[in-house]
Order: sequence, then C-alpha cells, then structure tokens
Amino acid sequence: METFQDIINIINPLVLVVYVITILIVVVFTVLENRSPLKTISWVLVLIFLPVIGFIFFIFFGQNFRKEKIIARKGLRNHDLLSNLAHAQIHRLSEGEMFDNQAVEQNRNLITLLLNNSNAVVTVGNSIKILQNGRATFSEIIESLQKAKQFIHLEYYIFADDKIGGRIKNILKRKASEGVEVRLIVDDVGSWELKKPFFDEMWKAGVQAYSFLQVRFPNLTSKVNYRNHRKIIVIDGEVGFIGGLNIADRYLDGNEEVGLWRDTHLKIEGDAVKTLQTVFLTDWYFVSQTELNDRKYFPTKEPLGQTMVQVVASGPDSDWPGIMMGIFHAIASARKYVYIATPYFMPSESVLLALKTAALGGVDVRIIIPERSDAFVTLLSSRSFIREMQEAEVKFYFYREGFLHSKVMVVDDTIAIIGSANMDFRSFEQNFEITAFIFDEESAVELRETFMDDIRASRLVDPDEWSNRPLIEKTKESFARLMSPLL
Repeated sequence: METFQDIINIINPLVLVVYVITILIVVVFTVLENRSPLKTISWVLVLIFLPVIGFIFFIFFGQNFRKEKIIARKGLRNHDLLSNLAHAQIHRLSEGEMFDNQAVEQNRNLITLLLNNSNAVVTVGNSIKILQNGRATFSEIIESLQKAKQFIHLEYYIFADDKIGGRIKNILKRKASEGVEVRLIVDDVGSWELKKPFFDEMWKAGVQAYSFLQVRFPNLTSKVNYRNHRKIIVIDGEVGFIGGLNIADRYLDGNEEVGLWRDTHLKIEGDAVKTLQTVFLTDWYFVSQTELNDRKYFPTKEPLGQTMVQVVASGPDSDWPGIMMGIFHAIASARKYVYIATPYFMPSESVLLALKTAALGGVDVRIIIPERSDAFVTLLSSRSFIREMQEAEVKFYFYREGFLHSKVMVVDDTIAIIGSANMDFRSFEQNFEITAFIFDEESAVELRETFMDDIRASRLVDPDEWSNRPLIEKTKESFARLMSPLL
C-alpha cells in the first residue's frame, strides 16, 4: 500500500512538469506576439527567474489586446464624422488650402501626422488657460460646473469621495436636480475605493455614473491591464478641461509622503471642446451602450480666441500609438530646445533615441522628474535612465518642492503639449489617454517660463556625482528598469 509520502513523491514531479510546460507555452506565446523586443525579453526574464510571481503577473498584466479593439469606435456617428473631417483636412493641407497660419507652416508634418494617426482634427479659434496647480484648477472647474445650463460630462481615472471630491459630487447632484444632464465615468481600478453606495447615491440624485472596464472575476485578467487614465470635463459643449489632475484631496493639498503635488491642467473654450466631447461620448457608449449624437452636444459658437489646438486621444484600441508618435515627431523636429516635466520617465526606445539624437545634435534637452514619488519602483526605474541620457548631453533635474505630477512638454516656443499621458510605456501603449498639442507661441512661451520656475525649484543632477553613487543604488535601479516595460 502506498504511503502519503509516496503519493507526494509522484505528484511533485507531475506538477513540476505541468508547470514547466505552462511557462514554456506562455514564453512562446509572448515571443510570437511580435511585440517590442525589450518588452518580450522583460517578460521572458520575469517568467524564467520568477516563475510563480511572473506567471501571475503575466496573466494579469501581460496579455496584449490592442488588436482586439476593446472599444469598437467605427460605426459610431460622432467618431465617423470626426474621421471624415480629419481626412478632409488632410486633403486641404496637402493642397495648401489649410489655414493661412504660421503655426501650420512651422508644424505641417506634425499636424498631418496627428490627423492621420488619430483623427486629431485641427481646431482654431480657441481660448486656453494653463492652470499650474490644484487650487487654480479646482477653482476654475468648480466655477464652470456651477454655471452649467444643459449638460456636464466628466471622465476621470481617480475620483475620490473625499473633501474636494465630495464638494464636486454635491455640485453634480445639485445640477442634476436643476435639470442639467450629468454623466460621470470613472476608471474601475483608479477609483477602486468608490463602492456601490456611491453609485447608488449618484443615480438616485439623477447623475448617470458608470465605472470603466470593470474588473471582476473571472474577467479580471483581460481588463486590469488597460485603464482609462483620461481626465476630461465638458460643460455645455463650450468649456473643456484636460490635464494631469485627478479629483482627490492630494491633488489640492498634497500628502505626508511626498508633500504638495505640482501639476498642470488646461482649460479650453472653443472648437477643441468638440473633440473632447467626441472622446467622452465614445467612451460613454462603451460603458452605457447608449449613443448620444444630438446636435446640442456640439453647439456652434463664435471663436473666442486664435489658439490652434489638436486634441489627441490614444489607447489600446487605437490603430496607432498617436500620442507617442506625436511626441517623437515633436522631439525629432526640435531645433532649439525640448523641455519635459513628467512624474515617471520610462520612455519607449524610439522616444529615448529621439531625445538622445536631439541633444547630441545641439538641442537643449532638459527633463524634470520628482525627487520623491508616490510609486517607489517607478522612481527607481526612472532614475535608471539618467546616466545614459547624461552621456548624450541631456540635463536631468530633481523637483524638490513636493511631488511633480505634471505631464508637459514644450518645444522651440512653438509647441506646447499638456495632457494625461506620462512619459512611459503604459501611457504610450496600454492606457486610454488624452493630450492637447497646442501650436501657439504665446502658450509655448508661458509653458517654458513655468518650466523655468520648476527648474529653480529643482536641483541639477551632477553627472560625476550620479555615476559615483553606491553600487547597491545602481543595482536596485537596474532591476527596476527590467520591469519598466511592464509597469
């Protein structure tokens, strides 16, 4: 008669064989997907050297669903109209009929790229306001919400039911009671603290509230990796907000771990709001299965300014990584300077090479990242890129007066880029993001001057000091970097 130990001795080799075969299948599957070599190698190394943890991570975060089109946009009237308008603008641009505007002439190729890869319609007649901190941003948002007459549309990665979130929640409820249409989308992972009572409260008050791409067993594995990182507000089709700030107290008052949060947001009035509206309504269709295309959501108004803006939305459902391609092109076309502020610096190989090439070609390339971060591993990974960038004459700075959360780039006093996308793999390839490309000298100069203010609140990373740090620090950063394509 077999003893219990005999049974264990038989089972253990079988389990090991099954597990090894499973890991090999996953490795082969990863290689055959033909994703970037760096990302493939990262996953293979994780699966080989951390088999149990690596397998779990792959199931949750490693599967590639870009080609499956998580959101089917084609066939939606608003999306099709935007696509048709973009194609018409491409034709006009190629024929030299597109706006008698210096900004177009200076950035013709970049504008054409964004039209082609993202249907990012060129809008003029915009008035924009760059908001440099939480207090200024929430003040503008609250004032605009209180003036709403017809509808309010909000879409956020993080919406916390705390002090500032509660205040905005109450405004939304009050506006709904006044007959204003109020719609809210929150990301199911970013806003995981919002439970059923919150949504019940909103619906009872007349606010239509949904979570985006809900993460529930057994569907967890295919959804947790693709998150809606957008921050969008559209009010009456006339006023829009996008940028880096979520709705939570820490974006207003900071927190004990990292201090005050330094962030940048953008208020837009003008035709660019229609693009924000189209993005929101497409996402709304996904969460609610309700298509909204009434003309009232796209009112026609007189121009309020002269600023040219292209709003670029990208995500795992996009045909092209539009925001990354736009950033790459802006860097590659720079002649004088490229200034970047980002909380996380884990760029794709193409963007990394573009930055090095620009700097080695004499362009003044400066990058500010936070000295302290809300995410330890991403901080280590970001730091692992500093030395090789310094070798290419790129200047790195550590922001010291709190946590830098801005996602901005300014080029040659001609292009200002503000949005939700970080300078990392996740924003470029996996998250749903939205970013404004602003072709306006006044806006670019303002963003450059603010960047210089942030430089004065930062310390330059000395190349000699950085290269002479203890080996243990460099080792931790190098291991964190192996995870950078996965973070």
